[in-house]
Amino acid sequence: MDDIRSLTLYPFAAKAVRLLNANGILAIGVTNQSGIARGLLSMADYERELARVEVSLAQANARLDAVYCCPHDRADDCLCKKPKTGMITQACQDFAIDMPHSYVIGDMGMNDIVLARNAGMLGILVLTGAGQGSMGAFRHTWAGYAADFVAADVLAAAQIIVRKAVLHQKQRYVFGRECHR
Repeated sequence: MDDIRSLTLYPFAAKAVRLLNANGILAIGVTNQSGIARGLLSMADYERELARVEVSLAQANARLDAVYCCPHDRADDCLCKKPKTGMITQACQDFAIDMPHSYVIGDMGMNDIVLARNAGMLGILVLTGAGQGSMGAFRHTWAGYAADFVAADVLAAAQIIVRKAVLHQKQRYVFGRECHR
């Protein structure tokens, strides 16, 4: 989605974010917003819409820990436009992120699953939004890549992450070692 103004949260989205929050798992958004570079929306428009999303989440007792935005067009050849890893790199500088045990959730294989691979993270493709098309008609755009998991929606993806995080924490405890990037 290159225009945050068209973002409408699914009814289960806040529940998914709240589930991550409740389990101490960072919920960080990374979004391409090329409409800013093309003059279709301003950074102020983007920030206003992001605030709208954050208020909606807060009303459901959920919160994003951070959101990173690439405002560039593909022609700008920046380092932050997904599937490049600039936004992930910035998030790693801002937060202690265990990359091999972290996930990228998204509905576009060519951006989100490729980003996960490029960053050394796990990828979950959700079938909502563009997900069905990403698995079907647009599968060729990310040929050579595979999602680690395919989930019906972001809530199912969050449930996978929580289950895996609990297992990972048990493994850390049992073996008495910390996880490293």
